[in-house]
Amino acid sequence: MTLTVPLSTDEQATLVAQARAQGVSVDTLLRKAVLQIISSTEAPQPKKPTKSCLGALAHLGPAPSAEEIDESRSEMFANFGRDGIA
Repeated sequence: MTLTVPLSTDEQATLVAQARAQGVSVDTLLRKAVLQIISSTEAPQPKKPTKSCLGALAHLGPAPSAEEIDESRSEMFANFGRDGIA
């Protein structure tokens, strides 16, 4: 891959001087800098799979049927309002 980075004349001269001081080419110096930047960024951590609502409640067993719900309601409200208020 080839990248173009616009630099001023002073920036270019500084870059060439740094490369010469280290005894490497400008390309090698830039490659080292880019690899250092790449390696310093943390790799994204994979997300933990989340449970669906059904999976989170699976330990509770199957839901009551419509008939069971109707039966429970009729039992709960069989004497509702018939007891005297004390």
